[in-house]
Amino acid sequence: AMARLCRALLLFITVAVALECCTVQAWGSPKVIRPFQDIPPSYVYVQQAIWYAMKDYNKASKDKYSFRVLQILKSQEQVTDSLEYYIEAKIARTMCKKATGENEHCLFQKDPNMKKEIFCTFIVRSRPWKFELSMQKKQCRDA
Repeated sequence: AMARLCRALLLFITVAVALECCTVQAWGSPKVIRPFQDIPPSYVYVQQAIWYAMKDYNKASKDKYSFRVLQILKSQEQVTDSLEYYIEAKIARTMCKKATGENEHCLFQKDPNMKKEIFCTFIVRSRPWKFELSMQKKQCRDA
């Protein structure tokens, strides 16, 4: 596992260096080096993008309760001058009030009157080598 991690890190550093040196056209969107393709949701940068998306969602939401991911339906990665993650997820209301700031370990609402599921599409742009994350697109509707 360590060797795989080292290989992944090495590949990542190579990609990062390659990306940093390429100039992006001044107009329009950055050049797509590798278009969106499926990637396992367990992949570390997908997980990071999901964490960021949920933080962003909860901050903007008017709900008293935190939401967290119930199910990842699709996760894809695109390489431009950044790494972009396209995520389709079903998220659900937890029993934790937002004020507590706790989210990861919150249980989902069981009470039928309190249950709420939402289907969301997120595109998160990530530059892990600069510790930057930003939301490119967020669309949610009741599931």
